[in-house]
Amino acid sequence: MTAKAIFAIPGDLQTLTGGYGYDRRVLALSPELEHLALPGGFPFPSPEDVVRTIELLKTTRAGAPMLIDGLAFGALAARDIAALRRPTIALVHHPLGLETGLDSATSQRLIQNEKAALALADAVIVTSPVTAATLIADFAVPPTKITVAEPGADPAPRALGSSCTTLHMLAVGAIVPRKGFDVLIDSLELLKDRDWRLTIAGSAERAPDCAAALQIQIKASGLAQRVKLAGEMGPDVLAAVYARSDLFVLSSHYEGYGMVLAEAMARGLPIVMTRGGAAAQTVPDDAALKVSPGDARGMSLALARAMDDAPLRDRLADASWRAGQTLPRWEQTAETIRSVLARFPGSAT
Repeated sequence: MTAKAIFAIPGDLQTLTGGYGYDRRVLALSPELEHLALPGGFPFPSPEDVVRTIELLKTTRAGAPMLIDGLAFGALAARDIAALRRPTIALVHHPLGLETGLDSATSQRLIQNEKAALALADAVIVTSPVTAATLIADFAVPPTKITVAEPGADPAPRALGSSCTTLHMLAVGAIVPRKGFDVLIDSLELLKDRDWRLTIAGSAERAPDCAAALQIQIKASGLAQRVKLAGEMGPDVLAAVYARSDLFVLSSHYEGYGMVLAEAMARGLPIVMTRGGAAAQTVPDDAALKVSPGDARGMSLALARAMDDAPLRDRLADASWRAGQTLPRWEQTAETIRSVLARFPGSAT
């Protein structure tokens, strides 16, 4: 099928994050979408990145509808978006200015820039109802512009657990400030009297200073023999780690959806997690113990409950498994996005 619309994505499409995973799956299921690779400097592009990006957005199949990943869309100047002269759809995983670790001035600059950019979008696709509500309340996006296309989840066998007395926990995500791994280590430092191990699966390359600080913190806390920073894992390796884990942990300050939570529920893992952003709605209350973001003491108490109470873990696991079987599939996600693109001249129908 001839491509009818363009999906512009900054950086390496194979990057192992939830946002890039979402983009990959949508592209794989949408032959009517043509991938356009943009420079990888976003959301903090160099002047050269911006010039090259605008050139690509203006000249690639001029006039065709353009779906632009929010990592780039929210960082582009409104004047440059206005100059595209084509139907433009923004895909917002979560607002750029809400990223943890930004100074106040940078956060406000990104929020104001993204607000101005979104005002020029012909349509906006978001990955959760919470992000939709945020854009309506704080970014002045009309509700009629917004479509929710939640990430899909792949069917998976139920996790078997570690089958040993030591409780094995898994956390998944790049080591960046938003993921709150420092808070997780603080919480686990209070639980040295329990028998547990933690694997953190995720890149240490996206925020090297954050990763280095986490390594120092783990060593200083005396947990170096219990906490494994495993780095990025391919899908098959990560699936095997999910299968032999006893408890899934999420310590994020904010999630636009929380695709790793869906992966954990698809395997029936009990969950201890924060309520940041859309995460609280992604997981039903009976499938997880939930605490406030940044609350190390609360996280420690929740983890202690889960560690000490095997019947509680079983109940959480059963609810997680049930919820995992009702999650949307990627085919539904792609179809929702296609339905938005179909509104515009030149789009596939």
